[in-house]
Amino acid sequence: MKISYKWLKELIEINQTPEQIGKLLTATGLEVEGIEEIESIKGGLQGVVIGQVLTCEKHPEADRLSLTTVDVGGDAPLSIVCGAPNVAAGQKVIVAMVGATLYPTGSEQPLVLKKSKIRGALSEGMICAEDELGVGTSHEGILVLDTQLANGTPASEYFGISSDYLIEIGLTPNRADAASHYGVARDLKAVLGQPVKLPSVENFKVDSQKLPIPVEVLNFEACPRYAGLTISGITVAESPEWLKQRLQTIGIRSINNIVDITNYICHELGQPMHAFDADKITGGKVIVTTLAEGTSFVTLDGVERKLSASDLMICNAGHDGQPEPMCIAGVFGGLTSGVTSETTSIFLESAYFSPVWVRKTAQRFALKTDSSFRFERGTDPNMPLYALKRASLLIRQIAGGTVSSEIIDIYPEPIVDFKVNMKYKNIDRLIGKSLEKELIKSILESLDIRVTDQTEATFTAIVPPYRVDVQREADVIEEILRIYGFGQVELSSALSSDYLSDFPINDPEKLKLRAAELLAANGFNEMINNSLTKPEYQASIAESLAGAPVKILNYLSEDLSVMRQTLLFSGLEVIAYNSNRRQRDLKLFEFGKTYHLTEGKYIEKERLSVFLTGNIQAETWFEKSREVTFHDLAAYVNQVLTALKIKHVDKQPADAAIFKSGLTLLANKKPVVSFGLLNASVAKKLDLKAGVYYADFDWDYLLRQYSAAVQYREVAKFPEVRRDLSVVVEKKITFEELRQAAYKTERQLLRSVNVFDVYEGANLEGKKSYSISFILQDDQQTMTDKVIDKTMQRLIAAYEREFEAVIRK
Repeated sequence: MKISYKWLKELIEINQTPEQIGKLLTATGLEVEGIEEIESIKGGLQGVVIGQVLTCEKHPEADRLSLTTVDVGGDAPLSIVCGAPNVAAGQKVIVAMVGATLYPTGSEQPLVLKKSKIRGALSEGMICAEDELGVGTSHEGILVLDTQLANGTPASEYFGISSDYLIEIGLTPNRADAASHYGVARDLKAVLGQPVKLPSVENFKVDSQKLPIPVEVLNFEACPRYAGLTISGITVAESPEWLKQRLQTIGIRSINNIVDITNYICHELGQPMHAFDADKITGGKVIVTTLAEGTSFVTLDGVERKLSASDLMICNAGHDGQPEPMCIAGVFGGLTSGVTSETTSIFLESAYFSPVWVRKTAQRFALKTDSSFRFERGTDPNMPLYALKRASLLIRQIAGGTVSSEIIDIYPEPIVDFKVNMKYKNIDRLIGKSLEKELIKSILESLDIRVTDQTEATFTAIVPPYRVDVQREADVIEEILRIYGFGQVELSSALSSDYLSDFPINDPEKLKLRAAELLAANGFNEMINNSLTKPEYQASIAESLAGAPVKILNYLSEDLSVMRQTLLFSGLEVIAYNSNRRQRDLKLFEFGKTYHLTEGKYIEKERLSVFLTGNIQAETWFEKSREVTFHDLAAYVNQVLTALKIKHVDKQPADAAIFKSGLTLLANKKPVVSFGLLNASVAKKLDLKAGVYYADFDWDYLLRQYSAAVQYREVAKFPEVRRDLSVVVEKKITFEELRQAAYKTERQLLRSVNVFDVYEGANLEGKKSYSISFILQDDQQTMTDKVIDKTMQRLIAAYEREFEAVIRK
């Protein structure tokens, strides 16, 4: 939920900074997730000033450019090249100085002004048009001012730029009472001891009775309270700047003055409202009821929806007396009954709808609006009349008009306060600390919870109905504790460290973040995919998957009827989706669960998948692009393993049912990752023709292998030595076999083995030649030629003995 700091200050006196307010709100349970400064013009036009064009001449090298000198209040005028057709000497203009950052209208990229040469002429800034400043959309020419402000005056002063702070609150579902500026102010009142000052509605009055519209409620279970009035003679127009800025701060787009006011009231008081064009209420009467199953209704977004018999609707009586739908109550308005530029009279609705009814309807239509967000959690049933008066006064102030009917308020069974029986001993027991009775009473009354029937051991808490989450003794105790302060409750001496959970040495989330940041830094994008998949995908490689698939008993679609046993196919679906939209150069990864049925037990496993396809990078003028290769993927795999401190791995060929060519790396003889080029038969299941490289990490096992302990080894004082061998062996012999044989033969001096060339030719029929480098080093002394030669002879003998190798000279 988004809260404006300035707006909040109008409701309660606060001297704290936005950051301090954020800490106070978080401490009371309204967790602040972020605070951002919002300016009426992005960037605040820093480095942009008012200037005056002193001279203007045609550019000698370009007909459409002008050479100008501009006085910006400095020691000397600036030389600026301008391409606008309307620039002329004597004009007052807006100048962006070198170093200024602009946010042009319609552009996602900021524009940073630099000193430059244009067709050989020096340009020390820019004379700006509306769209370049971000203050409008016009680009027909530069903005010419009519002002007496001195040259060099900041443009922010001319435009009256205002700033505010957006406070983002992660509102939990139970705190419907705080879904408004007024609701947040009530919590601050309890913490700071300052009163909340709601705007006065004393000036509200009914001007005439010329447009009465009666209301009939036929379903009081769904609509316990319904209020409304009419306002005539309004002018629908653009909202004033202050109103647009208020809504803009909290991320709401301005529509027109009437709709903006209803949105304003919703976010100020937490009371959703709706304005109907009175002329569209053709039957002259509003009916609140349900309609027949399957009734068609077109909502504001132009979508035709089929109503259920349990959808509460706001209807007009129609010409024949039959209800005609105008609005889905508490959820979404209709296309034909809303306020337009031609509207001159409105019927203004303010109601309390049943949270259960609104929630079911909103879920049925998958409509999540500001209105349904509040109604389905529970609004204040005592707010509709005040909200009507407040909105009416704002409409008269901004859009003109007169109140042309009495307030209709249909409320047959008022919703009463909750009564909760309290025991002081339970308060002390749950909080873990004994609080003074007067302190408890003071905290509760600051939250509008009255304390009555007080005895030495008990009292009754009278909770207002807007606190739908406070109906039990434990709920009231939680209210006391969150205002008193969790931090003020000391830990008992009985709570030694033996009773507290230890934090894991290896935090799985931190390690996952480390790997994700590493991949993101290499240009990868993270995927989050559905855990449900098509059974035929996995059936094609069933022998390569652990266990049997986990089937869904009440699946909605055959395509989503089993849980995934591998992240492979969900990743390929993402690649196919992007490829079909001409996004073919992809680097993707996903952390996700796989699900298996093994010997009657359901097992979840955490995996990491990595995908590469297309070109490794975009083509540039100085470097041609190339397709990704196995070695690109291998490099990323090694980076992930290195980050997790997995160093010593063995290698074996990857599963041929999945990979055309690839490797499986093993740590402690258990596979930790398989990677390589996918078989065309696998990729073809998603109609993918380009090669796809894929890596599948056993993330659970990798985490178990990770050690947070840092190991140190003294830097060798003696130099390393390199020796090369060219080894001819049978084609079936892999380099990995040669590497392992080398380490088995020489365990003390051999530091690394690397292949730097492979040759296969007609003169080596059935064989191939590996050019291998060996790095030798002794930590205790400088190696002599005798020791080096002896070591190499042992390696040669091992190759000749085990692989019938021929050593090429």
